[in-house]
Amino acid sequence: MLEAFRHIVHAGRNSIAGLRHLLATELAARIEIAASVLAFLWLLILGRGIGDFVILTVIFCILMSVEALNTAIERIVDKESPEISEFAKVTKDLGSTAVFFLLAAAGVFLVAVTADSAGLITI
Repeated sequence: MLEAFRHIVHAGRNSIAGLRHLLATELAARIEIAASVLAFLWLLILGRGIGDFVILTVIFCILMSVEALNTAIERIVDKESPEISEFAKVTKDLGSTAVFFLLAAAGVFLVAVTADSAGLITI
């Protein structure tokens, strides 16, 4: 049991270190956090229920996970293919595409709750 606790603590430290690195090196991650704060404030302004905050929180967590994985992929590609190559370009573009789709999902969600709050649709 003690070994499991140590493992969890160690994993937590690694996660915090990864988050620090992500925030220190990736402007996109910092922008996404700022945009997420604005999105949460928007839900407050609209007077949305807790369910919408939970959904936005899940989208945010997935977004930050994909951003971290995208950054990891970029680091691997930069190390393995430091020269400009089609492989590096396509690999990095695919990671960027994954982030884009999550940003699009967040946008669709925010547009839908805004339209619901305005009485234009019911969700």
